[in-house]
Amino acid sequence: MTGFVILDKPEGLSSFQASRALRRIYNEKKIGHTGTLDPMATGVLPVALGSATRFIPFIPDEDKEYIARFKLGIRTDTLDITGTVIDESDVNVSAFDVENALGSFRGKLMQVPPMYSALSKDGVKLYKLARQGQTVEREAREINIYSLELTCVLEYNEYEIRVACSKGTYIRSLIDDIGVALNTYAVMTKLRRTKSNGFDIKNAVSLDSLSEMPFEKAAERIINIDAALSAYPEISVSEAQAKRFLNGGELSLDRLKPIEAADGLYRVYSEDGRFLGVGEIQRELFSLFPKRVMNADDK
Repeated sequence: MTGFVILDKPEGLSSFQASRALRRIYNEKKIGHTGTLDPMATGVLPVALGSATRFIPFIPDEDKEYIARFKLGIRTDTLDITGTVIDESDVNVSAFDVENALGSFRGKLMQVPPMYSALSKDGVKLYKLARQGQTVEREAREINIYSLELTCVLEYNEYEIRVACSKGTYIRSLIDDIGVALNTYAVMTKLRRTKSNGFDIKNAVSLDSLSEMPFEKAAERIINIDAALSAYPEISVSEAQAKRFLNGGELSLDRLKPIEAADGLYRVYSEDGRFLGVGEIQRELFSLFPKRVMNADDK
């Protein structure tokens, strides 16, 4: 089996565990996923099957959207509810106060990544250092919060927000910063990713649903490789050019249509509509270079 499944990852499983569960469903040993989610998080997790794993690096991984819940008055070492409580405070905050505080977190911001993250320091994952009780200095990174809205006021100082943001945004850290802005603490209690890698939660399928489907129905949930790369424009080449491209040869732009195509990645197709792979146009070199091509056994 080759292609992508847009999985609605369940709570309690790591992204690796959730992906591995698809091996049994599809009888496919080669599995990989994009955009890791923490075990407590749910939502959109694109999973590659078979030869599609070779195209994972080319899946757009920029903008994401989340629905998150947080509780005021508590801070944990992990910045989410699964961690150990390290600080508590009284809360004198209204929904109006929360709404006002959110305004200062829209747009471009500098964010310090949390210690419990997969980033590395001197070759060691930060979360491993954190588990050893170590805290190291982390450099703030620019993120972009495209939209941030209060979607629900819950009981006991708990709120729900929807966040559309750039790649690399840590929602746990954002919530912690919101707590500080409200002169208290805040901890993330739930996280659901609703958009990622160009996919929407409405197109995702749960593990339970896949497990209950006949194999033929489960196979229908597999998306073709080129469909998963639909964010890139497409370009067609002649049969002779297709053969050269599949063999790793670059193509001169003066033999392509349109020759005015801009620099960047493209989905490359043959004249009869076969997806050949991903190519990159470099106008400075006046060529289209193969970046990843389909193999003969890719289906």
